Amino acid sequence: MVHENNVTELIFTGLFQDPEVQKVCFVLFLPVYLATLLGNGLIVVAVSISKTLHSPMYFFLSSLSLVEICYSSTVAPKFITDLLAKVKTISLKGCLTQIFFFHFFGVVEIILLVVMAYDRYVAICKPLHYMIIMSRQVCHMLVAGSWLGGLIHSIIQIIITIPLPFCGPNVIDHYFCDLHPLLKLACSDTFMERFIVMANSGLFSIISLFILVSSYAVILISLRKRSAEGRRKALSTCASHITVVILYFGPGAFIYMRPSSAFTEDKLVSVFYTVITPMLNPIVYTLRNTEMKNAIRMFWSQKDK
Repeated sequence: MVHENNVTELIFTGLFQDPEVQKVCFVLFLPVYLATLLGNGLIVVAVSISKTLHSPMYFFLSSLSLVEICYSSTVAPKFITDLLAKVKTISLKGCLTQIFFFHFFGVVEIILLVVMAYDRYVAICKPLHYMIIMSRQVCHMLVAGSWLGGLIHSIIQIIITIPLPFCGPNVIDHYFCDLHPLLKLACSDTFMERFIVMANSGLFSIISLFILVSSYAVILISLRKRSAEGRRKALSTCASHITVVILYFGPGAFIYMRPSSAFTEDKLVSVFYTVITPMLNPIVYTLRNTEMKNAIRMFWSQKDK
């Protein structure tokens, strides 16, 4: 049976239905998004102009902050403006575009986190060969590979979604476009598409998480031979990265590694990793890093002058 694709506009149910609660959310989430832009933007600028932050670790951190800005911006601006709208709509093409870039930047971030874990492994376990292994050319190739990996992942996700017919209903029970809520609206059997989406996302996430856990397991084992002071210094450089990995993978695992549902709790967890986590990352990385804090202070002092 052939279905016509007669849906051109989609409607979001949103995070909450109460208009007063939505206004409160607007007041809360707008400063969070602005803080995300400011915090991550400061890291990008500080690393680019500082004479002391030229190590691979800061190059990867700057790349991660740039991706955080892009990742949050695929969802947050639309979500925040919709909090003041009576009817929250998006075109079908706009929905597909949001899905593409949301998954694109999300996967780039995951790969960058893996790259940063590898960087810490080399720095701690092979310090004498660190600058040889993590040369500037290698660092640029790793970052380029992260963007290429995100592009390939998103192309696969979107290629299987575009041909699907959408003939109604057109209400997405979410506050942004994601694959699982959109696939529910397709008026054809989507078993194979769901399987491909799960295989593409699940396999990628499992491999990434395995590499992350393995890297830090090897680091922890190697630290047993170090002095107490050596262990403290090594762990302090890893603590921020481990915190960010937990903040990113924890909520993501809750949403994508269990059956999808329409519970408000799922939407609240989604808010955490789409809006709040990108704001927390620069705080986590700068609070424990004296060099980064000094570079940001120097940038502000130069700006004032």
